[in-house]
Amino acid sequence: MSSKVLFIMHMPPPVHGAAMVGKYIHDSKIVNESFDCRFENMMLAKNLEDIGKGGVKKILNLLSQLKRFKKAIKEFQPDLVYVTPNAAGGAFYKDFVVVQYIKHCLKKYSPNARIVVHYHNKGVASRQDQFLDNILYKKFFRGLKVILLANVLYEDVKKYVSKENVFICPNGIPESLREEPVAERHNETPKILFLSNLIISKGVIVLLDALKILKERSVRFTCDFVGGETDELNAERFAEEVKRRGLEGHAFYAGRKYGSEKTPYFENADVFAFPTFYHNEAFPLVNIEAMEFKLPIVSTNEGGIPDMVVNGENGLICERNNAESLATALEKLLLDKNLRIQYGENGYKKFKSEFTLQSFENRIVEILKNCSF
Repeated sequence: MSSKVLFIMHMPPPVHGAAMVGKYIHDSKIVNESFDCRFENMMLAKNLEDIGKGGVKKILNLLSQLKRFKKAIKEFQPDLVYVTPNAAGGAFYKDFVVVQYIKHCLKKYSPNARIVVHYHNKGVASRQDQFLDNILYKKFFRGLKVILLANVLYEDVKKYVSKENVFICPNGIPESLREEPVAERHNETPKILFLSNLIISKGVIVLLDALKILKERSVRFTCDFVGGETDELNAERFAEEVKRRGLEGHAFYAGRKYGSEKTPYFENADVFAFPTFYHNEAFPLVNIEAMEFKLPIVSTNEGGIPDMVVNGENGLICERNNAESLATALEKLLLDKNLRIQYGENGYKKFKSEFTLQSFENRIVEILKNCSF
C-alpha cells in the first residue's frame, strides 16, 4: 500500500521559485503514482507586493489555514507531512507556528507520521545567534528531516540538523524545447538578458550600474529586463534609473512574462545575467532556464548558485553587489563569441544531465520514500 503524504507547500499565485516547484510536485505523475497524496497550499501572500507584509488580515488567514491543516491531518492521517517553510525573519516565525501546530495535530491523529521540510531559501545561520531565534530553531528542527537544494547549503542549518537527517535535491524544470537549441546567436549587437522580478537585491540596479560602465568602455550591447514590477521598483522608477545612467537605447524593460512568453527573450539573448545578492537566495530556477537555451551565465556565488553556474565552465561568477566585477565578467563574454558558445554548450549538457524536471521528480520521490519509513 502506498504511503500517505500530505503536502503543505507554496503554490502559485504569486509566481516565484518555491511556488513553481510546488506546482511541479502537485502536477507530477510520478509523485502522484508513488504516493497517496493530498495537497494544501500554505501561501498567504496574494501577489508579489504582498510578500513579507503582515496585518490583521494575514493573521486571520493564518488561523483559517491552521484549521484547514488540522482537518487535513485528521481526515487523511498521513504517514509523512512535507512542508516548505521559510528560513528566517517574520516568515519563519509564521512557519514556526505552522510546523509546531502540525506536530501537535500529528501526535493526536497520526502519531507515527514524520515531517520533512524542504527549504527553497536560506537564512538560518544569519539568525542563529539571536537569542529568540536560537531557541525557536532548536524546537523547530527537533525530529525533522530536511531537504536542501545543494550541499553547500548545509552550512546554513548544521547547528541544528545532523547530516544523517539531510537530503540534497537540486531543483529541476520542465524541458520546454522540442529540439536542441543552437548556441550561436547572430545579433549584430550582443544582447544581455535579465529575467527576474524587479527586486533590488536580485541585482537590477547593480546591473544598470554595470551597463553604464560597459557603455563608458565602448562595449556594444543591449539589455532586456524581463520581470514583474514590485513596490521597490516599478516601470516608472526603472525608466528613471535608466535615464539617470544615460542608458536609453541600451536598457529596456519588457514587463512580466510567463511560460512561452519568455522563450523569444531567451532565444534572442547572447548572455544571461543574474547578479543576485538576495540574502535568502538558494537555487534560482531562472539560471537553469537559461542553461536550457544554451546561454552563458554571469551570476554570483549566492546560495547554491555555484552548483549551477561553474565559473569558467558554463559561465562566470562575479562578486555580489559589485558593478565593476559584473561589468568585467559581462565584457569578457560580450567580446568573445566563441567563449559564449562554449559556455552555452557546457551549460546545456549540465542542464540535461542534472536539472530537468524528470531528474528532480525522481530525486524527490526517492527522498520521500526514505523519509516515510
